[in-house]
Amino acid sequence: MAEIIIRNLRKEFGDFVAVESSSFTVGDGEFFMLLGPSGCGKTTTLRMIAGLELPTSGEILIDGDEVGQRPASQRDIAFVFQMFALYPHMNVRKNIRYPLVSQGMPADEVRTRVDEVARILGIEAILDRPVGGLSGGDRQRVALGRAIVRNPKCFLMDEPLGALDAEFREHMASELRSLHDRMGATTVYVTHDQREAMQMGDRIVVMNHGIIEQFGAPQEIYDYPATLFVADFIGSPPMNTLDLDGTLPTGSAHVTLGDQSFAIRPLTEPATGALALGVRPEHVSFDDQSAYRGTVTAIEYLGTTQIITLDSPNGTMKARQPSGIPIREGESVGLAFRSELVTIFDRDTGTAIGSERPAGGDNG
Repeated sequence: MAEIIIRNLRKEFGDFVAVESSSFTVGDGEFFMLLGPSGCGKTTTLRMIAGLELPTSGEILIDGDEVGQRPASQRDIAFVFQMFALYPHMNVRKNIRYPLVSQGMPADEVRTRVDEVARILGIEAILDRPVGGLSGGDRQRVALGRAIVRNPKCFLMDEPLGALDAEFREHMASELRSLHDRMGATTVYVTHDQREAMQMGDRIVVMNHGIIEQFGAPQEIYDYPATLFVADFIGSPPMNTLDLDGTLPTGSAHVTLGDQSFAIRPLTEPATGALALGVRPEHVSFDDQSAYRGTVTAIEYLGTTQIITLDSPNGTMKARQPSGIPIREGESVGLAFRSELVTIFDRDTGTAIGSERPAGGDNG
């Protein structure tokens, strides 16, 4: 397996910039996620790593070799597509062994590799079946098998679970992560599903309009979003962002909402102008002693938890609470926030204001 280094990668299609000055490193053996909405540049980035698109500028290093202008056949990568891309006239065994046969590998070694891959994926029983009659999950396993059997330097996956139904997609996500852990494979995985990225990834690049918004471990991105886009894109429900106005000098450790002062992580830089206080719904609590109050406008029961929507003086917000807490629509409740996980944003630039992290808070 191999480390992948991306330096100042840029891709233009005429006047349209699909990827702009992207830089990141995928560690050897890492499960790395490219996450973002449709059209953000994540698939274009993956295709450039694969050699299916050539970059306008920038560098792509795989295992120390600069491959940016080399064709895909010279990069020793395996690509897994969303739509499986299997050969319908071949059975499972022939689909998996095809890359090895095309390379002229001896028949005995081909058979050994195919049998080992089938064992890893749990598809020994269907090796001689035609692919046309298989379920979506089995076809995806066959597509993975055809990629794995080559033992490439890295695996590139473009939304490989996107064609599966929601329940089976979650099951296959767990299987994919387990497979990765057993093989220690360097994997770059594209998805628009933030839950999938958080579930499987060691680290995540969040992209928007061709730009990297944030790069880090799942917990870091969730707890400390670098931009308003990340705060809104990651999490269900997303982070609350309450309007603030005024000036917060460097070192500020409190903000005032209404008549209530709230602790925040001390700022490492000043904040002025149109600001926002960001807090996750599960970091909002009810406090009868708080002078800052919100009115309950809706309650959504989710079994063990409930999502409570509130109108506050600084905007609509949501709180995630245990279902056992009694609450009624129209009720006025005092609000408190988990101070070490509050983020202050500049609304004009969309970026987070620098602040001190609690000990152990940076997981990147």
